[in-house]
Amino acid sequence: MNIHEYQGKELLKAYGVAVLDGYVAWTPEEAIEAAKKLPGPVYVVKSQIHAGGRGAGKFKDAPEGKGGVRLAKSLDEVKEAAEAMLGHTLITKQTGPAGRVVRRIYVEAGCDIKRELYVSLLIDRSVSEVLVMASTEGGMEIEEVAEHHPEKILRAPVDPASGISGFHARKLAFGLGLEGKQISAFTKFINAIYEAFIALDCAIVEINPLVVTGAGEIVALDAKVSFDDSALYRHPQVEALRDESEEDPKELEANKHSLNYVALDGSIGCMVNGAGLAMATMDIIKLYGSSPANFLDVGGGATKERVTAAFKIILSDPNVEGILVNIFGGIMRCDVIAEGVIAAAREVKLSVPLVVRLEGTNVQLGKDIMAKSGLPIISADNLADAAEKIVKAVKEAA
Repeated sequence: MNIHEYQGKELLKAYGVAVLDGYVAWTPEEAIEAAKKLPGPVYVVKSQIHAGGRGAGKFKDAPEGKGGVRLAKSLDEVKEAAEAMLGHTLITKQTGPAGRVVRRIYVEAGCDIKRELYVSLLIDRSVSEVLVMASTEGGMEIEEVAEHHPEKILRAPVDPASGISGFHARKLAFGLGLEGKQISAFTKFINAIYEAFIALDCAIVEINPLVVTGAGEIVALDAKVSFDDSALYRHPQVEALRDESEEDPKELEANKHSLNYVALDGSIGCMVNGAGLAMATMDIIKLYGSSPANFLDVGGGATKERVTAAFKIILSDPNVEGILVNIFGGIMRCDVIAEGVIAAAREVKLSVPLVVRLEGTNVQLGKDIMAKSGLPIISADNLADAAEKIVKAVKEAA
């Protein structure tokens, strides 16, 4: 789950992470009131959407071409920036051409920036450790730095069993070229952000840029924080920060039915039980010349109702030109899947090719149910057969 910048800063601040003062606003009038609470005379007005690259982004149909992060030197300029952002669509590299509508902004105090750095924490699953990354190239996209200047990315893996120590932060501080009291400030910052990362079950915390001020302080100028969805039950205060307007409606509906769904940009809808089998299904669709429209795992104990809901979610995507159902019935019974597929196909009046591959518990019963349904369901014997048939059926239907 992702949250907005200002929400992330509020959470991090509670753990001692240094951030600038700021206030959220939903209207230009609220933006002015927010600015009045800050010392001034310089303010920063920031669009709040779940996407990076806001400063370099462009507003749709905005002739001035200014981005979603703007400097203001008076209350009038704060109001002007707020009016230009609120209710308007911001397009960045991460939003795609459709962009995101800005519904709230963050008015923050100005800062005397001496240097811009980069810091992030994430899980390195290959070694089961927390990886603290840092770079002197703050303010840039870390992917570009990794591609063109990989030597400028510093790494400090932390064993969660022993936790973070002073040498982790000092190693990064020296690599970043920090000096004097900057090193102790950076050490304090890293310890605080690591504590927040662990305590809140974060998936990633990214500070870009992390700035060194003229006074030698280390401050988070931005904050991207996302969380492990599976741990949200332990953090109701975090789950309450969810902004559903920033999420895919199909993914929200899937969450209501305990389905694991991720929208993709292909044309073949997939319904599979098991994440590994789902990945293999998407791979083989690519192998046979098409692309998956989604990742959808119905789980091992899905009911007929959940399968029906999954089917509806897949078909709600206008890009879906065909559906491949691939089920291995271990815990899940093939007859339950068959009943769910038939019920959903009848309810939504299926109009695209459907290929179903079943294997496992009650497989013959499931095949018999589909054969007697009277629906144009194409049966497949194995995964390769299923992928070949759905790709062929879609091409023939085009």
